[in-house]
Amino acid sequence: MTGMAASGDSKGDMKAHVGTYTGFLGLLKWGTIISIVLAAIVVLLIAS
Repeated sequence: MTGMAASGDSKGDMKAHVGTYTGFLGLLKWGTIISIVLAAIVVLLIAS
């Protein structure tokens, strides 16, 4: 039985993992900023 944990060198994939995680954090950051801006616009539209 061979699974991911049992398969060879995991250090070789570390660069790919870090790149994916960095991209995810960037997407999360910009998604949060855009959501806050849109929510503020909606609140201003409703308040006026």
